[in-house]
Amino acid sequence: MASLFSESVSTLLLLGGTILLVAEALAPGAHFFVLGVALLVAGIVGLLMPGGLGILAPIILAVVVLAATALTLWGYRQIDLHGGEGAASTTDSNSLRGQFGRVTERVTHSDGEVKLEDGGFNPYFRARSVDGVIEEGEEVMVVDPGGGNVLTVERVASTDEIDRELARDRANGVDADDEADRDRDVESDAA
Repeated sequence: MASLFSESVSTLLLLGGTILLVAEALAPGAHFFVLGVALLVAGIVGLLMPGGLGILAPIILAVVVLAATALTLWGYRQIDLHGGEGAASTTDSNSLRGQFGRVTERVTHSDGEVKLEDGGFNPYFRARSVDGVIEEGEEVMVVDPGGGNVLTVERVASTDEIDRELARDRANGVDADDEADRDRDVESDAA
């Protein structure tokens, strides 16, 4: 096997994969996991390969890295460590509109923090109020996601489930009268 700085490439791949996996353990988030596993597998395969392959050895290792990366990424997505198909995740900042949460740090026109019920992996967001001051512990609803970095929220007056759904629909641009018209149209089409 080719040597680089008096160490075999396979040993360097093995060492690099191990370092990436340790880094992933120290700072989780799947940033280094897939590549770390791929390099680790390529290093092991390289150490087990016979020495007389010449130029074929790096090609085999490249194929092993690509295959191991693809399989690891596929497996990682299948396991879904974050709680099921699309659970507690946001697709974009607009998916935050109409979300409910609680104030964790007093919210004013210029500062504050909220924890959203369905806010994804990290449900804590910086927040600003629409009007006035919202004290810690109060329930709020997102009226403007603001790109996802800083949310604009308003105090929720009632906790009735029907009122919450109506408020969520209003925040998402659905009008109750439009829904009633659609329901009447569906009923007349069925008749």
